[in-house]
Amino acid sequence: MGRYLGRRLLSVVPVLFLVSLAVFSLGALLPGDAAAALLGPDAAPEDILFQRRRMGLDLGPARRYFLWIRALLRGDLGLSMGNGLPVAELLAQRAGPTFSLALFSLALSLLIAVPLGFAAALKKGSSADLVCSLAALGGVSVPGFLLGLFLILVFAVALRWFPAAGYVPPAAGFLAHLRSVTLPGTALALMYAALLMRVIRSSLAETLGRDYVRFARSKGAGKLSAAFRHALPNSLAPILSVLGQGFIGALSGAAVVESVFGIPGIGALTASSIARRDLPVIQAVVLLCALLNQGLNLLIDLLSALADPRINLGPGGQE
Repeated sequence: MGRYLGRRLLSVVPVLFLVSLAVFSLGALLPGDAAAALLGPDAAPEDILFQRRRMGLDLGPARRYFLWIRALLRGDLGLSMGNGLPVAELLAQRAGPTFSLALFSLALSLLIAVPLGFAAALKKGSSADLVCSLAALGGVSVPGFLLGLFLILVFAVALRWFPAAGYVPPAAGFLAHLRSVTLPGTALALMYAALLMRVIRSSLAETLGRDYVRFARSKGAGKLSAAFRHALPNSLAPILSVLGQGFIGALSGAAVVESVFGIPGIGALTASSIARRDLPVIQAVVLLCALLNQGLNLLIDLLSALADPRINLGPGGQE
């Protein structure tokens, strides 16, 4: 286990290096002038030239990349081109709403997907299985922003049960916070609940047909008991993988949902930064997502190994 952890942590370094190189290259290859875009169309040429020197755009790409990486290694994410604030401070201010939204959507996805996935697997081939499969197909097909607008129209405008926009932090009251994230969290959750339900149904239905599950049934175990005690522990690996990727997907999908619901999170910050070509913010967000993705993948591997002892993370084992 220790060697596996060491190898995985070392493998993060080249991944982050390649991601940093890709995001820096894309920023450097974007058409237009970031300094001119920042100052506006009425800026004087000498002001644009001064701003280019201030932003380091007068240096060569290799020099700018080296200086950027050196600053990153010191924990300096740079300054936002939009307001001059440190990027780390902006991300810290926006992280709370985004992570609250992602955690709420993940919890709601589990509440929806687990019982429906179990029902579809236990009643494989039945009308209940068909209904759950059609519901999952609909959840995957509907875009998050369209679902968000529909939820606003019904539950905020027509019924007035929830606010149409805005975010209330937990410190201002848990119930008010919960009401503020319910509609955007639901818009995010339904798509990932549909995907998770399909994985639970497929994995559990396959495991229920294994010999050891049939043997447990022949010994007198009920179908539900056999599913929980014997099939579920051996079906957790793909389910945990989808859960981890669903959390990353919720963070990345929050950009659209946060814009629709007016939530001041990382997604909304990313969308506004792309509009004004704020490269330091965009680069920091991409690197943060890559780091979270690597960390979650490592955590999922460890949890899968704990849930299923057949998974060997040692040297020469199947990872």
